[in-house]
Amino acid sequence: MARVNPLLKPHAVPSDAQVAIVSPASTPQADRAELGLEALRALGYAPQKAEHILTRGPLYFAGTPQMRLSDLHHAFADDQVRAIFSTRGGYGANYLLDGLDLDLIAESAKPLIGYSDLTALHLWLLDQISLPAFYGPMLSADFAREDGVHTASLRAALTGQTYKVGAEEGLRTLRVGEVRGTLYGGCLSIITALLGTPFEPQTEGKLLFLEDTGEKPFQVDRMLWQLRQAGKLEGVRGIIFGEMVDCVAGNKPGLLEDAILSALEDFEGPIAIGLRSGHVSRANVTLTFGVEAELKAVETAELEMLEAAVEMQPVAGSL
Repeated sequence: MARVNPLLKPHAVPSDAQVAIVSPASTPQADRAELGLEALRALGYAPQKAEHILTRGPLYFAGTPQMRLSDLHHAFADDQVRAIFSTRGGYGANYLLDGLDLDLIAESAKPLIGYSDLTALHLWLLDQISLPAFYGPMLSADFAREDGVHTASLRAALTGQTYKVGAEEGLRTLRVGEVRGTLYGGCLSIITALLGTPFEPQTEGKLLFLEDTGEKPFQVDRMLWQLRQAGKLEGVRGIIFGEMVDCVAGNKPGLLEDAILSALEDFEGPIAIGLRSGHVSRANVTLTFGVEAELKAVETAELEMLEAAVEMQPVAGSL
C-alpha cells in the first residue's frame, strides 16, 4: 500500500546539536532532570531548558496547557534547536492537542523524542502533518539512570541511519510470520483513551507497536478487545508488543502472553513481544513511527527500520 502523504522528515540531528527540553505532561523531579541533562551533555548535545519544565501544578501538570504549549511551540520555532526531548510523561499531553499550531510545527519540523503520555502528541502530529514520531528515551526517566538509554538506536534514528533490533533488545516471537508496513503505535492505554475523540489514532493497515506498564493481563486483554471492536486492528500487518513491565498477575508467569494470544485469536498477522522501547527496565530503544519497517517473527524475532525518519543532509558535526 502506497503512503498517502510523504513523511515530513526533519533534518538530521548532529551529535553536538542544541536540543530543547520540555515538559508537555507532568513535572519531573528536579534532581533526576539534572542527571538527565548531564547525560545529554556527555553524549555531546547542548540541552536548553524550556521555561516551565519544573513548574508544579495545577494538579499533576507541569503548568497550564498554555504554558506547556508555549514551551513546545517555542522549541519548534527556535532555529537553533535541532531536536526536542521530553523530561517525562505522566499525564497531560492530551490537553495540548487542540491547541497545537500545526502550521508552525510543519514549517519547522524537528524530532520530538519521548514515549508514554507523549503518544497522544506523536500520533496526532504523524496523522495530521506526517511528522515522524521518535518513540524514545526521556530525560528524568531514562537519561537519569545508568544504562537507561539504548544509544545506538537513538543515534541512528536522529542521524538518518537505518537499523534493526532483535533478541538483544528483548524481542521474541509469539506467532510466526514476516511482514512489512508503516510502523505506528505507542502506549496502549493512551491509544485506547483517544478512541472516540477527534484525535483518534489511525492504526488501520499499519505495523503496530503497543506497550505499557503496570497493566494486569486482563486489562491488556480488555484494551485489545476495545481496539478490535473499534475496528483499529483492521488490516494491521503485524503487532509488536513492548517489554510490558509489571504487566503480570501474581505468580502466573506466561499469563500475559496467553491473554494476548487469546485476545488476538482472530488476528492473522505475526506477533512479537518484549521489545525494550517505552516503559522498560533498561536500555530504552528508540523507534521511529511513520517509516517503513519489517518484522521477522521466526525462531528469533527482528524488527528493521527500512528507511530513515530524518533527511540525510551534510551537517557540520554529524556522525
